[in-house]
Amino acid sequence: MHMRFFMREKKKAGGSPGNISWISVGLMRLKEGVLKTVRGTVLPLLMRPESDADELQRAAEQKMKTFERNVHGVPYVLLYPDGTKITNIPGTEVPFTLNEYKEVVGKAYQRITLYICTAEDFFTSSQETSSESNSSDSEVIIMSPTSAEFNAADTLVWEPAESGSDSAAPVLFSDSQEGPGTSGGVLETACYRVDQQSLSEITANLALEIDHRAVSRFNICRSNIWDGAVRGFKRATFSEKKDILVKFSDDEGRFEEGLDTGGPKREFLSLLMKELNKRPIFDGPVESRYLVYNSTAFREDEYYLAGKMIAVSIVHGGPGPNFLSEDLVNYISGQSSFKASVGDITDEEIGKVLQEIQNSPLVEILQDLMIRNSAMLQTAGCFRHVRSCEEKKMIVEDYLKWYIIHRNNTAIERFKAGLESLQFLTALQQHPTVLTPALYHADVKLSAAEMENRFQPEFSQQGSNRRAQEEKAMSYWADYLLDCEENDNSVTLEEVLMFATGVPCVPPAGMSPLPRLQFLCSMSTFPMANTCANILKLPLLDSYRAFKANTNFGINNSPGFGCL
Repeated sequence: MHMRFFMREKKKAGGSPGNISWISVGLMRLKEGVLKTVRGTVLPLLMRPESDADELQRAAEQKMKTFERNVHGVPYVLLYPDGTKITNIPGTEVPFTLNEYKEVVGKAYQRITLYICTAEDFFTSSQETSSESNSSDSEVIIMSPTSAEFNAADTLVWEPAESGSDSAAPVLFSDSQEGPGTSGGVLETACYRVDQQSLSEITANLALEIDHRAVSRFNICRSNIWDGAVRGFKRATFSEKKDILVKFSDDEGRFEEGLDTGGPKREFLSLLMKELNKRPIFDGPVESRYLVYNSTAFREDEYYLAGKMIAVSIVHGGPGPNFLSEDLVNYISGQSSFKASVGDITDEEIGKVLQEIQNSPLVEILQDLMIRNSAMLQTAGCFRHVRSCEEKKMIVEDYLKWYIIHRNNTAIERFKAGLESLQFLTALQQHPTVLTPALYHADVKLSAAEMENRFQPEFSQQGSNRRAQEEKAMSYWADYLLDCEENDNSVTLEEVLMFATGVPCVPPAGMSPLPRLQFLCSMSTFPMANTCANILKLPLLDSYRAFKANTNFGINNSPGFGCL
């Protein structure tokens, strides 16, 4: 049996022409009589700077039809962010071209977002706007074109006009900060509040710094992920602002067919986060790791490297580490919360002493413990004369803070320097409640229902013989997911998702493109996946028993799962 029948497909990468630029396109829909942007629909689009409105509209429609199921073959209209139709450059009689618009708005191409909506929604909105403007009691609000465009773009944070390079970094503001030339009150009402942004929106904003026309190359062997990753990150030509191109070799050293920047990149970043958890720079429970000073690792600058790897993984569409201590993450993000317990201490002797202090029933016993362990407590600055048994709680908490945070401060600061890559640390400190869950372990598992809803099937024509086979396969698929969820299977839901997309969980940046289900011909009896396009292909088999056995065999023998 040929292994390629159930291995993930690879998609060869092609080079991008030089005279093209990335912009973004999204959807607008009519809601309560007003055109509003549809969150989560913004996609990158590669266009020539001299593209006119017609060319851009055709490309935007094609892009949306490829990735959005609700975009159909009805007429569409190309819109500016304020919902006006794109014909001329705003405020002029100059016909629209992408480069002319860029010069007028003063934005880098990567920060330009335009929209499409159905012609029906556009004309309905225009009629209602016209009707409202003719009403005798209408409220008239006067705003500049810049403000109008800004208010309509509800998925973007406020940003000043750029002066200089097209690759200028995005600027993020917290609630208490003011943009140049604004007062606190104006900023509050004029821009989309940062604390309303979702995790995927913040990540997408950080990803604007990535130049998709340049790549940093990684040559990875799955049996030694860490070694290949370190070589790649330390290469003189590496830049976190370049896209990542991963080339896997198998364990015998033969190169697998194909290169791409989608599935293999996500798989590499997933395996890298798994390897990072095992490094000697971390200590503590496997799902709640904190940094610990290691002289060898410090000389090799591994703390900085680890921080950079995490920032790059999240911003480039991979998973977060999902294993860091919540106390460590809170400290790095500037939050004061600290909830460590004695169970977080891996040193048995220290843990035993702290447990005895914590359980001491009488002040005399507590005083005796303090004296007997004075050297240990003095090192942490916790030794004191106690007058009541209630002080034991504060003593243990102070020691835990020293043990987990303060004694490792040098390592933590270097780790934070790595997290500054792609402005991730800045975003983390400005949006702690949104971003911190991407770093520490959250006990939220995938469910069968979520997986079933996430993968949308592509059926054959209704009434055909093949459609009947596909519907039977869908019932097998639903039962297979339930078996995975109920631990009645050798494969987990996380492994199914990894097989299909290259990530074992939904990454902070979200899934793009949206996962889909396709069906194989009757000659193919094992599942296949295109991780570049997030497509899982199911076999059409006569029994659930065969479906389950073949799907398990295909996933368990897929590249990369020996490392998970």
